[in-house]
Amino acid sequence: MAIEKDFFRQVMGCFATGVTVVTTQHEGELGGLTVNAFCSVSLDPPLVLVCIDRNSSTLQLMHESKRFAVNMLRDDQEAISRCFATHSEERFDRFCEVPYRTIATGAPVLDHVLAFIDARVVAEYPGGDHMIFLGQVEAMGTDGKVIFADDELARQQPSLISGNGAGSSREPLAFFRGKYRQLTEQAQALVSTLNEEVGK
Repeated sequence: MAIEKDFFRQVMGCFATGVTVVTTQHEGELGGLTVNAFCSVSLDPPLVLVCIDRNSSTLQLMHESKRFAVNMLRDDQEAISRCFATHSEERFDRFCEVPYRTIATGAPVLDHVLAFIDARVVAEYPGGDHMIFLGQVEAMGTDGKVIFADDELARQQPSLISGNGAGSSREPLAFFRGKYRQLTEQAQALVSTLNEEVGK
């Protein structure tokens, strides 16, 4: 029996994820799309991966630029996620009107996100109807703090962190069973308890 695409999507939708906007820039052209297929791969060296649909207009930009930023969205940024998930003039011509800055690689890091990772592409792999981009972390930030892989870059650009990761007092935007979700107070308490147990 063949795997049905719709049922596969339904089953995978039972795995709750955070919501990110992956961005890139090549020769002045900006690109970004909403992604939940993102994860950490390695601590040493620090590596992450993102999966991009082969039909995405951002795919070629990422391939050419060899850089991307993963912008982890807050629970009040659903509109940003929706914009970067559409085929609209607002997305392609106006970058969803979201302010951004560059940190290490030149990929756009959106202002006021929960956290971000700025990475350089070190490998690309075919993954069915998606391409898998493996990125080495060059900078990352949350709680108003940014860490650079290159100490010299950190010394040269100490002011770039303003506004980035500043929204960390908020909760993450989540996606589950095809819908955007916010963590309830009960869920937040459970996460806090689990974190305390892990820290023991």
